[in-house]
Amino acid sequence: MGRSDSVGCVYNRGMTKPKKTETETAGLPNFDAGANGLLPAIAQDAQSGLVLMMAWMNAEAFQETLQTGQATYFSRSRGKLWRKGETSGHRQRVREVRIDCDADTILLKVDQVGAACHEGFASCFFRAVDSNGGVREMEKRLVDPAEVYGDASKKS
Repeated sequence: MGRSDSVGCVYNRGMTKPKKTETETAGLPNFDAGANGLLPAIAQDAQSGLVLMMAWMNAEAFQETLQTGQATYFSRSRGKLWRKGETSGHRQRVREVRIDCDADTILLKVDQVGAACHEGFASCFFRAVDSNGGVREMEKRLVDPAEVYGDASKKS
């Protein structure tokens, strides 16, 4: 029996998916366009519209995101998939997936639990640059990263 997941995709466990026609795959991410099969994925708060973060996705991360409804990315430094929040608990439940006009950038509209940024801010885009090149923090830190991650190499 088919199951509908949180991002509006229907799939059947244990069944192979029929091969899609060119029309059905038009507009899906073109992972061949990205360096090393990676495309930028932008997470945006589904309610407020706040841009939360940018990370990388490969085809496997994209499929896992669709199947689980949880944002999954590819870590270039670790060379493997990581599900957002697996260490911190600051998960992203995916509400909607959009693809840009060139099929080379992914937008995830998410329900964010906790801070999206590993530095403890709601958004990774917490700094603003003024016309003189000065930088200032525009948000207050929500959590202390040392308390959440302990070992910074395990951040997610």
